[in-house]
Amino acid sequence: MAARSQYEELARQLSAVGAVKRGLARILPAECPGGSAAVLALLRQHGEMRISRLAELLDVDMSVTSRHVAHVAERGWIERSPDPADKRSRILRLTPDGHDVLRDLNRRTTEMFAHNLSDWSDDEVGQLNTLLARLRDSFACRGPSGCGPGKHSGDCRSRQADSDNDSHTRTPV
Repeated sequence: MAARSQYEELARQLSAVGAVKRGLARILPAECPGGSAAVLALLRQHGEMRISRLAELLDVDMSVTSRHVAHVAERGWIERSPDPADKRSRILRLTPDGHDVLRDLNRRTTEMFAHNLSDWSDDEVGQLNTLLARLRDSFACRGPSGCGPGKHSGDCRSRQADSDNDSHTRTPV
């Protein structure tokens, strides 16, 4: 186990990640705010779904999700079709225009990181990706169906994903 001072520094560093998130928000086009980008990214990652499932993945209230969905639907980035299993519900899916928006967001994000991390080596970026994924996994598997501290085997994430087909993400692209 790391020293307490290491955890205190980690807390400070993670608080400072807000600057990175603000940088990501600044590169989004005005017509595609962060909530809209998250909706598109989740539909790309998970495929078509009901709005209730999308609200779970976004981890926000249905009213907030509905506003995000209305925004992207008005722009033609998603379509809402009747759910064959329940005609009262709608299935959300990306349109070709939605895929185009995601490609643009991905390009913008990649260019921003390439510019800001131009003095980093491929190994350093790879290490950061590995450690961030490990940090995310360490928090994801600590629930009731996950593993306990010091007992992380790596397969708890796949067990959790199998049980609820979820990988909770807020990364827009």
